[in-house]
This record gives sequence, structure tokens and C-alpha cells, in this order.
Amino acid sequence: MSRTRIKICGLTRAEDVHAAVEAGADAIGLVFYPPSPRFVAFERAAELAALVPPFVTTVGLFVNPDPAYVQQALAQVPLQLLQFHGDEPEGLCAAFGRPWIKAARVRPGVDLVEFSASHPSASGLLLDAFVEGYGGGGKVFDWSLIPERLGRPLILSGGLDPDNVAEAVRRVRPWAVDVSSGVESGKGIKDAARIAAFVAGVRNADG
Repeated sequence: MSRTRIKICGLTRAEDVHAAVEAGADAIGLVFYPPSPRFVAFERAAELAALVPPFVTTVGLFVNPDPAYVQQALAQVPLQLLQFHGDEPEGLCAAFGRPWIKAARVRPGVDLVEFSASHPSASGLLLDAFVEGYGGGGKVFDWSLIPERLGRPLILSGGLDPDNVAEAVRRVRPWAVDVSSGVESGKGIKDAARIAAFVAGVRNADG
């Protein structure tokens, strides 16, 4: 059985980057969406990215960005992967010469097969709960809404935490899991013990 990859998203502090890396995270996420409590300016993001060792992926999260804003981020921050969490079309997502993933906000009636087909060059699909605003809502969606085959790597998000991630991995068998609020002690403030417990839950489910 393959090992489930783990992304810790919405990091704002150096100690949280260290905690994620020490716990064994495969990726860390930096949020470039100003309304988010986890938003980081480019200068701060560059400082955090400099702490990330080789073979841990630094992901930049955007929501309906102006293309020039993404270019600014790429000029200042070493991002290996882009994550688009809004209503961006394929053309915008694919315009920056970087691998990218696309978030789908899941609720009954959303056709994930059609959604996948409309973003053909995405490296993967991230499935999150549908909440007002974009992401970080801490809500779990109905995993039975996920089709059997989407034809590309599936990243499970939405309300995951140390208590439910093992069940999520066993039931969905995603390529990766993505957590933000579920490992926090406050908005944008990660908790090292919760990060470690989350990683342990994933590894336990991987068997």
C-alpha cells in the first residue's frame, strides 16, 4: 500500500514550519489570500520557505488571484507547487510554468468528474468542504460523494484533525491529506503536538 502524503497548510511562524518538518510532513502550505487569518506577505513567506529542507514541497495557495500577483509571489518565494482554491479556470492555473493543484468545494450536486475534466493539466484535485468563504472552515464533507475514479491524485481536505484522519485515510484512500485548522491552537497558530498526532494518525491508517 502506498504511503499517504501529508500537507500542513496555513503556516505563519518559523516554529510551525520546524514542527511540520520534524513530524514528517511532505509539504507545507503558505496562504497568499489576504482575507485569510493565515495570510502571509511575500517577505514573511520567503523567510518561512527558507526554513524548508530538500524534498519537502513548498506550496503557495491562491484564491482567484490576479496573474501579476502570482508572478510576484513566484519572483520572491521559492514555490514548487501552486494551489488554486477559488473559481480559477484552467488557463489561469496553467499559466505560470509550475505544477498546480485545484481545489473543489464539495457538496451534493457538484459533479467532480466534470470538474476534474475541466482542469486537465492539474497535477491533482484537492477536495474540501463547501463553506462560506474559501478554505480553513474546519468542516468535514460527506466522503461518499467522492467518485470511485477521478483519474488523478486525490488530496483530501476539509475538517481533518488528529481524531478523524485515520478513519478518513482508511475510507477514502487518498493520495494525500491536507490539514490547517485541525492542527491549530488558534487561527494561524499551529500546535506541534497536534501536528505530530495528525501525522501519527495517518501513518497508523497506512499500516
